[in-house]
Amino acid sequence: MTSTLYHPACCSPLSDHWPLPLALPGAQLISTRFDPALLDPDDFTRCGVPGMSAVSKRQTEFLAGRLCAHEALRRVTGAPCIPAVNEDRSPCWPAGVVGSITHGAGWAATVVARREQWRGIGLDVEKQIAVARADRLVAEILTPLELGDYAALNEAQRGLRVTLTFSIKESLFKALYPLVNKRFYFQDAELIHHDSSGYARLRLLTDLSEEWNTGAELDGQFVQFEDYLLSLVGITA
Repeated sequence: MTSTLYHPACCSPLSDHWPLPLALPGAQLISTRFDPALLDPDDFTRCGVPGMSAVSKRQTEFLAGRLCAHEALRRVTGAPCIPAVNEDRSPCWPAGVVGSITHGAGWAATVVARREQWRGIGLDVEKQIAVARADRLVAEILTPLELGDYAALNEAQRGLRVTLTFSIKESLFKALYPLVNKRFYFQDAELIHHDSSGYARLRLLTDLSEEWNTGAELDGQFVQFEDYLLSLVGITA
């Protein structure tokens, strides 16, 4: 695998901008924008990315995420590669590396770090959820404690609360799942703090392993940009 890949027209130039409030030492975040209308079926072959049978949107976001991963791995390890897909559909990272890929609504990113610095890392991007949809989903995503002040929030605050809680719990899952090898869901963790600086803190409500059990707390962070919300959870080594 060469250090430089063919760059398809469906993806914008790769960016190494770190949009989140707090940089993670040793971690590299690479992002791109993508347009399914510009995907050429031969782009997979040109980029050395295994093809997939799916609609154009799914194909393009997969390709965009793998291009970001290739560049992030090149910068962190000096050995770029395209992560394969595990049986559970998660990315298969090289030995000694942790990472996370996210994509949605035309934006994709990958964050990668060495395992000697970070045991787990989870990244998730979401489009801002409209308040009508947020009100329909809220009971599935928020725990009883999180629901406490929801009704008192205005429409913009309710949409943001559901978007943030959904995203940060997705990031938590991506960070923890490789460590516990056990699936868990929205009601199995709660967002106990978040503030305008982009800092967040979560608490587990279920036992996932001997180490990661009920009451364990983890830090996270988030940022809003354009119509997106990006969140990250990192677990230090």
